[in-house]
Amino acid sequence: MRTSIATVSLSGSLTEKLTAAARAGFDGVEIFENDLLASPLAPEEIRSLCADLGLTVDLYQPMRDIEGVPADEFARNLRRAEHKFRVMQRLGADTVLVCSSVSPLAEDDDALAAYQLRRLAERAADFGIRVAYEALAWGRHVNTYDHAWRIVEAADHPALGTCLDSFHILARGSDPKGIEDIPGDKVFFLQLADAPLLSMDVLRWSRHHRVFPGQGDLDVAGLLRHVLRTGYRGPLSLEVFNDVFRQAEAGPAAVDALRSLLVLQEAVGEGELPRPVVPTGVAFTELVTPDVEPAAALLTALGFTRTGRHRGKPVDLWEQGAARVLLNTGPAARRDGTVLAAVGLESPDPAGAARRAEALLAPVLPRRRTTGDVLLDAVAAPNGTELFFCATDRPGLPSWTADFEPTGDQAGPTGISGIDHLALTQPWHQFDEAALFHRGVLGLDAHGSVDVADPYGLRRSRAFATADGAVRVALGVGPGPGDEHTHAQHIALATDDVVTAARRFRAAGGQLLAVPGNYYDDLAARHSFAPGELETYQELGILYDRDAHGTFRHCYTHTLGRVFFELAQRDDGYRGYGAQNAPVRLAAQHGSGSVAAR
Repeated sequence: MRTSIATVSLSGSLTEKLTAAARAGFDGVEIFENDLLASPLAPEEIRSLCADLGLTVDLYQPMRDIEGVPADEFARNLRRAEHKFRVMQRLGADTVLVCSSVSPLAEDDDALAAYQLRRLAERAADFGIRVAYEALAWGRHVNTYDHAWRIVEAADHPALGTCLDSFHILARGSDPKGIEDIPGDKVFFLQLADAPLLSMDVLRWSRHHRVFPGQGDLDVAGLLRHVLRTGYRGPLSLEVFNDVFRQAEAGPAAVDALRSLLVLQEAVGEGELPRPVVPTGVAFTELVTPDVEPAAALLTALGFTRTGRHRGKPVDLWEQGAARVLLNTGPAARRDGTVLAAVGLESPDPAGAARRAEALLAPVLPRRRTTGDVLLDAVAAPNGTELFFCATDRPGLPSWTADFEPTGDQAGPTGISGIDHLALTQPWHQFDEAALFHRGVLGLDAHGSVDVADPYGLRRSRAFATADGAVRVALGVGPGPGDEHTHAQHIALATDDVVTAARRFRAAGGQLLAVPGNYYDDLAARHSFAPGELETYQELGILYDRDAHGTFRHCYTHTLGRVFFELAQRDDGYRGYGAQNAPVRLAAQHGSGSVAAR
């Protein structure tokens, strides 16, 4: 289906917004009136620019407070509308959005509203323009889509139809099934937006917290199915008011926006994307470091063994159980210390996973290869982390491990079995984009968003995982712009005995994060423990959590550069990530000079 985006959804000047929309691959745009008024370009120049960029002007908006008003006020409204119709002709726009009135002058009189909208449509038709009437969720008298449709139906003019907006419909809790009663040719336009479920005034919710479809909690796909059953075949258009998006760079935001529509179309059976390829595990994580000795010492203390050396690059393979860490000291090493630069995802179809990622607009990364290197497909996640789609030692598929010359050393058992989860800090303006990326591109299931108290602000976190928990990723974002650069990523290592793993780490010279005694006093009040158990946890800095399914025991290393490790023991099907303990851990890390992602 054709795709469109409202210019209000992007940051920058009108020219920058149009350019970003075109480069992302949109077919058309909605011109928001404020963007036009602030532009130095004449309407004819904007029309020409859109044509040069391959964009159609699908809608001009908004026209406010038109209907249901006294006669003298309506006469002024018609004069205003005629002026806007002339502007639209110069722009090349043939549809105008009219919002249901919020004016204190508006009367609760459907017959009057229908009469005045018909008069407006008659004038619009003289200019070759259609009027799409939309019910604002906070409209003074008309605030539901079915009410708006009754008025349009009563007005009975071919140049008057309705505009359906997913936010206005779903935010009020209206049943979208009734949309199917509207003839498709009277649905003049469809605007789509998602939003997190929040308890607040609907106007404030709409103006500040909309997100692209798939990034919130509203059933946008369900609504779209109802709309398509009417026979509607107009554009799918995004209208998103969001404070973060309006400060973010327009180009990446437009790409994220189009990706959301591609995923949405797939969800309703309209898309032709490569099938999802869900990862089956974490093949490796790659740390890039300017100083190998501290990183090697940390891995050694955790029980890892250096088992391989890359045949052509300064990269070492460290292993313990199914957990593998690549230590890279090449040119990409950063001055600000060790960073988590790449993740290898075990995939049943690496090439298919890469095709889907590319179809969903993930940047394909060029890879510096030496002669004989195994070809690995890689894309960039929104935060810049490189993602490789891998097959590890599987018959019939090339394995990335063939690039490494064995050292002859074998990893001995230390109780670490693999990678439990990854916690990745996101740029503050790309958190929602990352959420859609991990769900739509990687095929992970989304869990609920949580807020975590940090001594210096509130953090937001959301987890994504495969159904069996083989891959778990916790995305986090700090309190404000720039904050993500001061907080570390972390790798959680799975163990079936965190006490033994922690003691081994300490005996090998490793330092565990100290946790305040007040935490354990509170823990004793909330849970019962075996004699000496709580004292052991306090000695080692082990944190404890429990959910309806099981228990979680975990502790942390100190931070190296911008990376730290967690030792994690899940028992009896525990499903969380210890989020209840995050404020204590964050405070302890700030106190020790470490900073963290989740």
